[in-house]
Amino acid sequence: MSNKVKIIAGEWRGRNLSFPDIEGLRPTPARVRETLFNWLQYDVLGSRCLDLYSGSGALGFEAASRGAKEVVQVELNAQACRQLKENTVLLSASMIKIVQNDVFRYLSGDAQAFDLVFLDPPFGKGLAMQSLHWLEDKGWLAAGAKIYIEIEKQLDLDDAPDNWTLLKSKKAGAVKYCLFERE
Repeated sequence: MSNKVKIIAGEWRGRNLSFPDIEGLRPTPARVRETLFNWLQYDVLGSRCLDLYSGSGALGFEAASRGAKEVVQVELNAQACRQLKENTVLLSASMIKIVQNDVFRYLSGDAQAFDLVFLDPPFGKGLAMQSLHWLEDKGWLAAGAKIYIEIEKQLDLDDAPDNWTLLKSKKAGAVKYCLFERE
């Protein structure tokens, strides 16, 4: 397994994490993660984070490295989950919990309020809007929560929940990434 993602900053700065070669798995590029965490620089420390469609775990591990109190990574693929668990052991990352489950099955369970949500659904499956609405409608967001979403650059998020404000939006290659704040 030669796929690696490097943690940019924090406690585990410079550490490489392995991830499996799975079709559709595309870790958030380092420069996009750097931009995102610059946007979130005052929001990560002590936060509760939910990393949906976790994949390589790059976003959740980055948040934990930067002082998130708790990170829940939800990923359906068993191979990806095994690697996420191996990476948490490697880093002694007790604040990270791995949940192997379908995102919608997870979101239909008992809601808890999260301060930060990372949403990077597989491309071409139309999961983004439904995921956003389930987060809001099923009570998964704390007041003032920040929601990061990574989607295909041609998609728009005009139908995001009404009580969300778009704070930032950028494009990189085939990707559009946005940061919302819940009012």
